[in-house]
Parts: sequence; C-alpha cells; structure tokens
Amino acid sequence: MAQFLALGECMVELSGAGEGLFRRGFAGDTFNTAWYARRLLPADWSVGYATCVGKDAISDEMLAFMEGEGIDTAPVRRLDDATVGLYMISLNAAGERSFSYWRGQSAAKRMAEDLKWLDSALKGRDMIHFSAITLAILPPKSREFFCGALARARSKGAIVSFDTNLRPALWESVEAMKAGLMMGARTADIVLPSFDEEETLFGDTSPAQTLERYRGQGADMVAVKQGGGDLVLWQKDSGDLVVPARPVETVVDSTAAGDSFAAGLLAGLAMGQSLRDAAEQAMGLASRVIQSRGALVPEAAIPA
Repeated sequence: MAQFLALGECMVELSGAGEGLFRRGFAGDTFNTAWYARRLLPADWSVGYATCVGKDAISDEMLAFMEGEGIDTAPVRRLDDATVGLYMISLNAAGERSFSYWRGQSAAKRMAEDLKWLDSALKGRDMIHFSAITLAILPPKSREFFCGALARARSKGAIVSFDTNLRPALWESVEAMKAGLMMGARTADIVLPSFDEEETLFGDTSPAQTLERYRGQGADMVAVKQGGGDLVLWQKDSGDLVVPARPVETVVDSTAAGDSFAAGLLAGLAMGQSLRDAAEQAMGLASRVIQSRGALVPEAAIPA
C-alpha cells in the first residue's frame, strides 16, 4: 500500500455559524491537506497524519475525528502534560480571513523532541507534506532536527512537499522566517509558495522571481499560486507551465484554499497525472472550497 503522510498541527477550529455563533471543528493547514488527499486518493493509498497531542478528552475527540475521516493516526505521539491548540476564524466582507490563536500548551510544538519517534513516523512513506507553519511552531533548534529527519526520509525515496504558508506572528523575527523558509525548501522536492506572501517578504516583482528562488534551493518542482490569478509552475523535466485561473463569482471563505490546492496537486501527481492535469484538479478543488465556510468542505472534494 502506498503511503501519504502529512506532518504538522491539527487544532480545534471555531468558525462562524451565524449571529454570535461558532461551529467547533478540527483543522490545521497540513491536516486539511491530508483530509482532502484522503478523498482524492484511491483506496490503495494510506493517508496518515503525524503530530503530537495530549491525553485529555479533547485530544481523544480529535483522534476519533481523524480516524472517522479515514486518516491513519498511528504516527501520532501522545504527551501527558500538553493538549491541542485552538484557533478562531474571523471573516471580512470579501471572504478574507484572519485568525486568533490559543496554542500555549499545544503538544505539536514538541514534534522534534523525540527523533526516534519522528524517524519512525516518516519511515516507508511515499509522499510527505509539511508547511512553514509546521516549522514556525517549533523552537529554532528543533526546526533543524525536524528538517534533518525529512532529509533522511527523502534520501530513502520519499517525495517531500513543502507549502511556504506564512504566519509572521508565529516566527521570532523576519530573518528567522526567511531562514526557516529556505531550510524547508532545501528539504523538499516540491515547493508551493504564494506570490503575494513572497512579494511582501522578499520583495519579489514577478512569479518568475519566486520560481527562481526555490529552484535555486534544489526543488524539482515549484508551483506559484496567485490567489485568483494564473498558476505559474516549473518542473525540472518539463520546464515552465502556466495554468489559467478559474474565476469564482463569490468568495465566501478563503480558509484552506492553499491546503486543498496542495491536496489536489499532490494527489494528482501521486496517481500519475500530468502536471497540467494535477494542477487543474488542484485549482478546481480550491475554487470550490472557497465558496463554502470552514476549512473542510466535504462536497468540494467531489469533482465538478
């Protein structure tokens, strides 16, 4: 059985459900990718999630939710003295979101403390996905240990994907954020940046400049997202590719747009689709996700 694994932090999600009401769920950038990947990949693929959680009731509920959604939780490490984080989504009139976080006791921040566990979780995986948020929540030295474990898995044949998902408030400084992105990119075969974030952080003036940066870190494939704009890709064996944007009349909630895009692209590539077909699948999925509230939209994973 082929194996897809995402690593990171799954949190309790509070999303708007009407006047003064919130709906509780479980989500997090790399978990969202795993959740959508499970719906896209065939049954002969296992989809797992590696993280750390507590041993309390809410951690039990989170793991039960994952298992009920078809996600393998065997790679999860449980800690006695920690729990899971929580975040709340706020939306403006245009559907753009902002987040408030409570993650002081989050067990996921300790993912790189036990390298024996981490190496075991990564062993034998065919495709591995992580993000800059995964790195940002770790202590600085732990980021090096974490990326070292990913590099070992990559050297043994795993395809590693890195989403440069930026949350500046999670990093200790702008320079640390830049260094963390480059460290993550050097670990990966596939890099998935967003041009608006790269423009802000690095001063990029074009997607081509973003492509060149990550190609220079050793990636075999780079896909530069531009929100509602065209997708700009480069692949080592086939060169440049531009996939036209899919217009969406009304953006309801942009949460998990990039996460679902990653799932669509990676699942397509895993199933042997061409880069263009995988990119089309990814863009189609993301366009459906942003027309509903919350990170996990079951009907969005049903091809249009």
